[in-house]
Amino acid sequence: MSKTSQQNTTTDASGVSVIHTQAHSSGLQQVPQLVPVSPGGGGKAVPPSKQGKKNSFVDRNSDEYRQRRERNNMAVKKSRLKSKQKAQDTLQRVNQLKEENERLEAKIKLLTKELSVLKDLFLEHAHNFADNVQPLGTETTTTNPENSGQ
Repeated sequence: MSKTSQQNTTTDASGVSVIHTQAHSSGLQQVPQLVPVSPGGGGKAVPPSKQGKKNSFVDRNSDEYRQRRERNNMAVKKSRLKSKQKAQDTLQRVNQLKEENERLEAKIKLLTKELSVLKDLFLEHAHNFADNVQPLGTETTTTNPENSGQ
């Protein structure tokens, strides 16, 4: 008993290929497959749920269309305002940080000058202290002339 199979592929209007196979004498089976709509085959496969939305005609005079457009316009305005507010907040924060940086740099300069003055005072005091203190064992002994004659 030999098994023979045949395959026939057809594509419907929505871009879905259906493969018909006939195995033995059991009849045809249909297996749907997603296939790119573009003839080059380089695009993505479009699921059936998304295909109907692109092809449907929208009446621009309908109330539903106008309501959707109004909602979209309001959402766009809200998004743009939010973006503009965020940019303003960022600019304000940048200015605050610049001011704080300038203030801190001025404080660094002041503290550096103060440190320099204190170092100079310390070194001067240490130098004077070293001049006034003689090392041990180098003290001069004075003899009393009155005691030498007795």
